[in-house]
Amino acid sequence: MSGYVLAIDQGTTSSRAIVFDDSFRVVGVGQEEFEQILPRSGWVEHDPEAIWRSVVATVKAALADASLSAADLAALGITNQRETTILWNRDTGEAIHNAIVWQDRRTAEICRQLVSDGAEEIIQRKTGLVVDPYFAGTKIAWILDNVDGARALAERGKLAFGTVDSFLLWRLTGGRVHATDTTNAARTMLFDIDANQWDEELCRLLRVPASLLPEVRDCAAEFGTTDPSLFGAAIPICGMAGDQHAATLGNACFQPGMMKSTYGTGCFAVLNTGTERAPSRNRLLSTVAYRLDGQTTYALEGSIFIAGAAVQWLRDGLKLVERASDTGPMADRASDEQDVYLVPAFTGLGAPWWDAEARGAIYGLTRNTGPNEFARAALEAVCFQTADLLRAMRADWPGASDTKLRVDGGMVASDWTMQRLADILNAPVDRPVVLETTALGAAWLAGRHCGAWPDMDRFAERWRLDRTFEPGMDAALRGRKLAGWEKAVRRTLSDLPGLVG
Repeated sequence: MSGYVLAIDQGTTSSRAIVFDDSFRVVGVGQEEFEQILPRSGWVEHDPEAIWRSVVATVKAALADASLSAADLAALGITNQRETTILWNRDTGEAIHNAIVWQDRRTAEICRQLVSDGAEEIIQRKTGLVVDPYFAGTKIAWILDNVDGARALAERGKLAFGTVDSFLLWRLTGGRVHATDTTNAARTMLFDIDANQWDEELCRLLRVPASLLPEVRDCAAEFGTTDPSLFGAAIPICGMAGDQHAATLGNACFQPGMMKSTYGTGCFAVLNTGTERAPSRNRLLSTVAYRLDGQTTYALEGSIFIAGAAVQWLRDGLKLVERASDTGPMADRASDEQDVYLVPAFTGLGAPWWDAEARGAIYGLTRNTGPNEFARAALEAVCFQTADLLRAMRADWPGASDTKLRVDGGMVASDWTMQRLADILNAPVDRPVVLETTALGAAWLAGRHCGAWPDMDRFAERWRLDRTFEPGMDAALRGRKLAGWEKAVRRTLSDLPGLVG
């Protein structure tokens, strides 16, 4: 059997396809950005057709880059931006509205009503999630209520719901398969993560007809084959996981107590807690890490909505930097006499604050503040937010006390950022040789299932370290910086009258 496996990594700002060989080396890449649609403040949408076109184009580009054909592949795995919600017509395959992106906050009022109605406890108990616009369930309800005729069509079984993985699977298989995996299902507020099934009571609470929902399968499973007309041959689809879960697998965080943090558009830290679910008392998510061979492994997760997106804002919004890679050297030149804090609540604050109404703010500006200080503030905000998550994880689960952090994502290429992260956390940070761990995790699921790639233990043995960043910051300086960050966040929270509009 061929050892080549292709991963589709459909992200928030771009789609990528990556071909790996059986030594887990990247041999072909395709990438294409697509438009971010911002209809109103706090609303974020994608054109589903633009997503689909970009995925087809990048798969073809990756195969060409690897000098391979579809027939040379052993399997295909899919990983995706989670929670982003699409409803489409089962007869035509056409979406009935733009995809509502995970960052979107339009359903804040629906969430407030759920809390007011006393639904928070049952949602958290069954799903491990907090009630927040971040998750897919309220997005589904919004589309059904705001697209003419949508609810009637749904009640007649004419519509299908999916996060991006399900939508792509439907299209890739020519409409033959409507399915998802446990990790994506677990992000909807409709899925009981203990029973591993859609929950009728939750569907009634959120007014979501069960007929919309895809079949839920393990992360490594038979998901059908691609339509041969797409790429020239049918490719078995054998793996699927949401992006943060795939990155957990790609970082070989298979043992309880292992933790990874991905720094892309947002930042997502996932701590493996084993086969027993660990409830959170500190507003983290108790979620599914992955499900293999019928066995669920659970995790604590902290979600930060804005990480690399803050750097994009400096580049594209304020025009303060020419390239994202410039921010590390700029931060290194920033004045030590200025404590500038950026709280990047552009779409609210995620864990552990969960404030959908908060908006971004900058504190500590002086007449001498310039681009270098803005760059440092943007990068340090990622480090401070990670420190918030790690502190909450250690409070929730004793096994996190000595956790080493494995990192991935575009931002980890910056030595300055990773060193500052280790300094702020006062903990070592491990950067792997293969930074494409999200795609690698999806590829491993597919390769493992079809028999072309090794099992969990042998895969973990071959995980390779590029560099460990050791903390070196003076404790007093670290304490001052963290205290300043907490003060800035508390001033930004929406429930403090007179501070936020």
